[in-house]
Amino acid sequence: MRFGLTKVAPSRGGLWNPMEEMVQMQDMLNNMFKERSFGEKWSETGILAPLVDVMDEGSDILVTTDLPGVEKSDVDLDVSDNLLTISAKRSASSEENEGGYLRRERTYSSFSRTITLPEAVTTEGAKAKLEDGVLTVTLPKLQIEERKKILIE
Repeated sequence: MRFGLTKVAPSRGGLWNPMEEMVQMQDMLNNMFKERSFGEKWSETGILAPLVDVMDEGSDILVTTDLPGVEKSDVDLDVSDNLLTISAKRSASSEENEGGYLRRERTYSSFSRTITLPEAVTTEGAKAKLEDGVLTVTLPKLQIEERKKILIE
């Protein structure tokens, strides 16, 4: 009798499926990083940096991102070449006094995200607005002068 390279899982009694094993490993890793000990989440939203929408609006580039709970003074925007860096921080504190126990908690989180813009932009005439937790940045495209040909007489 000849044996091949077929692995049998004793608990299932079937053939070894490498894809199923990779899916199980991915699920274990997701569960491991989703929660720390004592059931605390890594962050309140589970997102380390917010998602960003970049749109070409003709003569402007429009960048929109959600920043819930962030104040205007805690947001920093930096434009260099065709890169936009959005940095923000958020802090919160809470206090509970129940049954003779006092509990105070403080959280602090920050992030920085750099986005490559589809075209070169200028900061002249740029606008940024943070309203209802949504940051909207309007950046005018850099107008490159067309080369003019000089005719030789």
